[in-house]
Amino acid sequence: METIKVGDKISCIVYRDSDWSKGLNFITPDSMFIQAGSWWYEKGKVLAKHIHKDFDRLASRTQESVYIKRGSMKVSLYTEDLELFKEFNLFEGDLAVFGYGGHGYEILEDDTQVIETKNGPFLSVDEDKIKF
Repeated sequence: METIKVGDKISCIVYRDSDWSKGLNFITPDSMFIQAGSWWYEKGKVLAKHIHKDFDRLASRTQESVYIKRGSMKVSLYTEDLELFKEFNLFEGDLAVFGYGGHGYEILEDDTQVIETKNGPFLSVDEDKIKF
């Protein structure tokens, strides 16, 4: 697992397919405004039934994570000042969780499939994004 920072702020956490370990493993720190974890259990493991309570959470920005189901893509990371500072590729089975700064993507293979998750609700492109 690689944590990429600009100063003291997390820009991206990359969780490769090879980073998996058995059990419950949280990828993001508890203090981060987007959360991700991995589960790896054997047959028969029972997880307690539950419902999540209503709890007001303050999110000052929308951020996302991407999981590569099939194929690959290039990720470009940008500072809060919109300056490119790092590029890397994600492959099948890899996850990237984004925090501060900007990001852009380039699909590298035909039939690449990606699952994106983000905190919501998504307001609109004009209200939620600054494209550059």
